[in-house]
Amino acid sequence: MAVNKTKPVIPENVAIIPDGNRRWSKSNRLSLHKGYNLGIKKFVDISIWLKHLGVSTVTVWALSTDNIINRSKGELAILYNLYTKAAYDSNILTMLEKEDAKVVVVGELGMVPQNVRKALKHIEKETSRNNSFTITLLIAYGGKADILTAVKRAIKAKAQSKIKEINEKILTSMMLTASVPNPDMIIRTSGEQRTSGFLPWQSSYSELYFSKKYWPDFGISDLKAAIREYSSRQRRYGK
Repeated sequence: MAVNKTKPVIPENVAIIPDGNRRWSKSNRLSLHKGYNLGIKKFVDISIWLKHLGVSTVTVWALSTDNIINRSKGELAILYNLYTKAAYDSNILTMLEKEDAKVVVVGELGMVPQNVRKALKHIEKETSRNNSFTITLLIAYGGKADILTAVKRAIKAKAQSKIKEINEKILTSMMLTASVPNPDMIIRTSGEQRTSGFLPWQSSYSELYFSKKYWPDFGISDLKAAIREYSSRQRRYGK
């Protein structure tokens, strides 16, 4: 990819690890509810900014399987409440309709409460006809578990003679994230410089961008800086 000095090269697919909501809340002496609520609003804003910049797909790690296992019931209850509220929010639904944006939810949804699953299915259904922009929410998602799921499905399919061989294409098609395109760029906030099992199968050639800012403080100027950094890189794909 050649460097364009006059016009930024826009990634088609952007993935986000919106880290730092809890630390932001603590540093600002605010409740977790406030921090997470602002985090959700920030993601909605960032998604629309990305669409207007020319991005076609944004994928966010909204909740990991490790989060579900290791975080307190109280903290999870806050997140579940906010996700449910957002899924039914008429302002958000109207905005998604206006932007022709579709929401797709991916993950081990059996791990989250039934009312949360119902809410997530609602926002999927309400936006299913939109096709200009896709927002994928990874909820109850873990990268290693996703690969393991695909391997188990492929072995079963091979044993039942439904496939002739197990290869990369087959495994990709059998993942929970089969519909998620390979991200051109992954953005992680809060100063952490690792991907923590985020889309390991799809991110071999993703450009990584780490911001020191906590997610609620990450704004349009930071997003534009990330895009400029992406534009300055040459993606070689092993060449």
